[in-house]
Amino acid sequence: MRHVGRAILVTGALAAALIGGSPTANAASGDDRNSIVIIFKDGHQQSFPVADVARIEFTSPASVAAGSLPARFVGKWKVGDGAGGSFLITLQRNGEANKTTGAPHGTWTVVDGEARITWDDGWRDAIRKAGDGYDKAAFEPGKTFSDSPSNVASAKKNTEPI
Repeated sequence: MRHVGRAILVTGALAAALIGGSPTANAASGDDRNSIVIIFKDGHQQSFPVADVARIEFTSPASVAAGSLPARFVGKWKVGDGAGGSFLITLQRNGEANKTTGAPHGTWTVVDGEARITWDDGWRDAIRKAGDGYDKAAFEPGKTFSDSPSNVASAKKNTEPI
């Protein structure tokens, strides 16, 4: 969701550039089917005639573009559960995630050099570099990745294929 916000921000910047270069961009179009409408985070909308748009670019680091998530995170991870046990997390190249405990499905992306996983049951996990290895920080439902984790345990990437 954070990347969607970034894409909207970039699109907004592009839209602002189009507004400055096209005096007709501010005018309401009589045919909305031939317009692109951008809705900003604060709720205001801006409409542009499609004929005035040469191209829309979504700039983002290659590491977070769909299908190109960093290979160092793609694969199976054996992680601690914070209570002495362990389970497996599988991070797929397409941004999907699975685990062998709790709600099995989630999605993941890379933010600030760590794999951030959001599970369908509301839990969040972050796999991050810790010294020579990795740790998995777990955040209970209602917590964000900027909160203190509910627990932290070791994470080790398996070498076997997905």
